[in-house]
Amino acid sequence: MSTYENFDSAYMSVLNDIYNHADFFNQPRGFQSREKIAYHFRINQPVQRGIYNQKRKCNIIFNFAEVLWYLTGNNRLDYISYYNKKMPDYSMDGRILTGTAYGSKLFNDKGQQSSQWQNVKDLLIKDPDSKRAVLQIFDGSELAIPNNLDVSCTLGLQFFIRDNHLDMIAYMRANDAFRGIVSDVFSFTFIQELMARELHIPVGKYYHSVGTMHIYEPDNLWVTHVLETPNEAQFKFPEMPLENNWDMIQELMAYEEKLRKNDIMMDWQAILATHMAPYWQQILALFSIYQMIHYNKKIDRTVFDHLLPIYQYFVRNKWPKHVVNLEVDSNE
Repeated sequence: MSTYENFDSAYMSVLNDIYNHADFFNQPRGFQSREKIAYHFRINQPVQRGIYNQKRKCNIIFNFAEVLWYLTGNNRLDYISYYNKKMPDYSMDGRILTGTAYGSKLFNDKGQQSSQWQNVKDLLIKDPDSKRAVLQIFDGSELAIPNNLDVSCTLGLQFFIRDNHLDMIAYMRANDAFRGIVSDVFSFTFIQELMARELHIPVGKYYHSVGTMHIYEPDNLWVTHVLETPNEAQFKFPEMPLENNWDMIQELMAYEEKLRKNDIMMDWQAILATHMAPYWQQILALFSIYQMIHYNKKIDRTVFDHLLPIYQYFVRNKWPKHVVNLEVDSNE
């Protein structure tokens, strides 16, 4: 099994491996791709989940929005399509997502006494050596839905407490080595870190296990540009507060909804006034900046200036015109 210190190095290595050393060339459902099957790797520092390749232009705001969508148990399209306009392409009814909406399976009790998340947490507290701490995502009934556009790519997540650290394995039936893997590893390692905080133990290793790792043909040119571009930027990803974070997550998402619906605007003073931990204030600042971009408003310079350098890099790299305009205005 290949081992990497962080996801940045894992991503570039996996991308190169699938693109240049594919075992199979096929076209499932008519989409040409190159692939390897039974693919596995390990990341020693899962919190370091950022991808810094300048050509890849990762959308850090969507990454946070997606994992927080999971945490709230939400499956509504109106939320996630605000951050990614392509998401409606996978909805059967134009209102919800079924397979992709992992959170509705993990964090929603659906009339049961407790959610899968709570059951696994309770199990690990009672029996730290357990081999049963599994969050199930894929459901066999998904294959019985005619013309299902949204079958879960992830089978499940399994937690292990070993050497007093929380390790996690993500099992996937399929993973896009160029696109999907970025948001998947971001979300899964975020979930791993959150569970570690709940259990009051350090984050351990992250294992990524995939049935088919692949790259689709339309992305080939973009992939070559990414592989040809050296990673010049390197940052240390911030760590989640060492406390129960759920109250702040709920508060953050209450503000997110108002920003998304354009009901409020938040400058840096308003963000500070929330009194959330700085970790969560930074994410709120990112959501505030995205609101300005989405609704074609001028980015608030003070909000951008108070972002951590890592987040400034992501915003600058993804939306360069908006940041260039911001810098031009500050020099006038």
